[in-house]
Amino acid sequence: MDIKTILGNERLYLDGGMGSMIQKRIENPGPIPEELNLTHPEVIGEIQAAYVAAGADILVANTFGANGHKMAGSPYSVDEVVRAAVHIAKARHPRFVAMDIGPTGALIGDLGDLSFDAAKACFAEAVRAGAAAGADLIFIETMTDIYEARAAVLAAKEHCDLPIICSMTYEDNSRTLTGSDPETVVTILEGLGVDAIGINCSTGPDKMMPVIDRLLKAASVPIVVEPNAGLPRVVDGETVYDIDAAAFAGSMCEIAVKGAAVLGGCCGTTPDYIAATIARTRSVALPARGGARRPMRIASSTRTVTLGTDIRVIGEAINPTTNPELKADLRQGRMAVVKRLALEQKQQGADILDVNVGLPEVDEAALMVQAVHAISQVVELPLQIDSTKPEVIEAVLKNYNGKPLVNSVNGEAASMAGILPIVAHYGAAVLGLTLDDDGIPATAAGRVAVADKLIAEAAKQGIGVEHIAIDCLVLTASAQQAGVRETLDAVRAVKAKYGVPTVLGVSNISFGLPNRRLINKTFLTMALSAGLDTPIMKAADAEMMNAVSAYRALAGLDDGCMAYVAAYKDDQNIEMAAAGPGQTTDAQNEENGEAVSASGEADVIGMVVDGLKDEIVPVVQEMLTRMPPMDIVNNYLIPGLDKIGDLFETGEVFLPNLIFAAETVQNAFAEIKKAIKSDEQTVKGTVVLATVKGDVHDIGKNILRVIMENYGYRVVDLGKDVDPEVIVDAARREGAGLVGLSALMTTTVKNMEITIARLKAELPEVPVMVGGAVMNETYAQSIHADFYGKDARAGVAIADKVFGG
Repeated sequence: MDIKTILGNERLYLDGGMGSMIQKRIENPGPIPEELNLTHPEVIGEIQAAYVAAGADILVANTFGANGHKMAGSPYSVDEVVRAAVHIAKARHPRFVAMDIGPTGALIGDLGDLSFDAAKACFAEAVRAGAAAGADLIFIETMTDIYEARAAVLAAKEHCDLPIICSMTYEDNSRTLTGSDPETVVTILEGLGVDAIGINCSTGPDKMMPVIDRLLKAASVPIVVEPNAGLPRVVDGETVYDIDAAAFAGSMCEIAVKGAAVLGGCCGTTPDYIAATIARTRSVALPARGGARRPMRIASSTRTVTLGTDIRVIGEAINPTTNPELKADLRQGRMAVVKRLALEQKQQGADILDVNVGLPEVDEAALMVQAVHAISQVVELPLQIDSTKPEVIEAVLKNYNGKPLVNSVNGEAASMAGILPIVAHYGAAVLGLTLDDDGIPATAAGRVAVADKLIAEAAKQGIGVEHIAIDCLVLTASAQQAGVRETLDAVRAVKAKYGVPTVLGVSNISFGLPNRRLINKTFLTMALSAGLDTPIMKAADAEMMNAVSAYRALAGLDDGCMAYVAAYKDDQNIEMAAAGPGQTTDAQNEENGEAVSASGEADVIGMVVDGLKDEIVPVVQEMLTRMPPMDIVNNYLIPGLDKIGDLFETGEVFLPNLIFAAETVQNAFAEIKKAIKSDEQTVKGTVVLATVKGDVHDIGKNILRVIMENYGYRVVDLGKDVDPEVIVDAARREGAGLVGLSALMTTTVKNMEITIARLKAELPEVPVMVGGAVMNETYAQSIHADFYGKDARAGVAIADKVFGG
């Protein structure tokens, strides 16, 4: 039976930790253990045979790191390594063989040096080889970045027709390294059409429970769980884990009861762990699939917004039609106004941002990609891509890091044929306009009929109703007064029939009438009462936002009216009340010390926090004409970094924000260095960073380098797969006051211990900090590191402690 048919209807079992099993058999497997498929196939076969004997249904081929980026210096090709791995696994005769895809080991897109397209190409090469070798499914695992996971899923979809499982790894805050929460992961991956979603590595099964609960609640596809055997530690020179097979199986039984459909193990889980898990869980019934339809969700990489169950405001400001300043900026290919409008609408309370860059005589596709890219760097709100041109929509969806709403498709045959396949392939949601070849139907019944056609055609493309919103279209009251009632009746009918999110461009109602704000506000309240839940409107209009807030309180959407009370508890101050939730008056800004002077200098800290790396340059240039360079550094740039660091610590912003803030400071520093005198430059201290011998992962190290440099440290980055002697020599030669070591793979932690021992023997006065996915405080102490840095922010704090910064 095909595994896609079995998934979710029968509990399946994966194998366990290949890396830790290799480590038991080969002392130094090298930075690319996948090469063992060719050099030591008998070792890989022996390990996999033991997992089959333990009862595993799915053998995961030894292809985790088999991609062009990691294997750049290998004497073997990706194709031959992958084919050998799949053949070894198939020769063990399991029920199924999974082609394993792990991360490239690099940050991609704006966060790193590997582009989305390059990552996707790496994965495509591996997918083709695995499918040709006879794999039964594609298993994408241990992904720390949803953007990279998306690249892998699209590569799999475009180069084979095998079922796809995608599994992420989470930090202690229940988010991935780059800030995606479980709901966002589910939203994006289900949109892409994966067959199951998982969590693996990270930690032991007990600490995974909160994320597992959220995945099970959010997902409509089966959930896969592969924990580590707890935390690693060193005993008598050997790496051991703190959860034994019996305790592991007990936790996995609890996970099975919760409803996870596929169970297995990651680091440290031997065949005994898998056998014990199967024995404890085989009799646990798998909950029936189905149930209530999930609501529509769209997402950026770090925030999910649910539509149709509450009022969600789509901000309409990023549209050049009525904004001459934006029009001029776009024509010059600049994004300063776009970013400002995005930040303003977030502050004003918009939940989603509509993005329209349609202008005559511009390359709309290129401009839309540029605008979406710019907005995504400064706000975390999901986006609505506003274009009717398939080429524009596809240009954005190819690379967008999230699940956007596409505005729009309509009932014309050409529109549906051109746009719906693109939406389906790239996993977006779509807004359907109730017009067709005959125009906008005059009656509510006519518009519902168009909605029927749109939803039916979307279903043929594999787009379920949970990915569709409907716009019943607002006609201008001054010209078609009777149409107002028909629009409202159509909203009621569509909501009653399909339960989908309902959208209206509210301000269209008032064209040609005086006091448009009054008409807009009144129509908004009428439409909300009729079932409108996703208005497209001007978030800067305080009265409109107030109306939404009041409606939510009166309609029971604001439980206990708590949000309303919080927003208006000081409503005796009439000016404050008029400003609306999320908005402030000029007087309040003055009081909070946030008023921006003509030079903009008071907003430099905010520019750092918001990641406005281009906009900060002219502001710093002007400030340099009036104040010493180091005053700018000490009074604005460093406080900006401290503020974003504090927000990162409290979970209010995530790794991308931290990196974009650091890049903003880098741009500011570039201007300051032109003006600063050499004797004014101060270096807090020298730090040597390296990924240890045998490990080709350097994501965390690279992030730390960027952040530390902006805090005034001189960083000597030795790269990855670095011999202990090279690290010792560099620390001595550069006069380092601190050495930072990174390791991601369990097979390379031993080399970290060896490196620390060498440093302690030859440079005992130089403290060592360690970090990486396999590390924790206890493990760091056991290998005699002086400090454990769980992230870049912690690394800076350690350096400040060491150097007295």
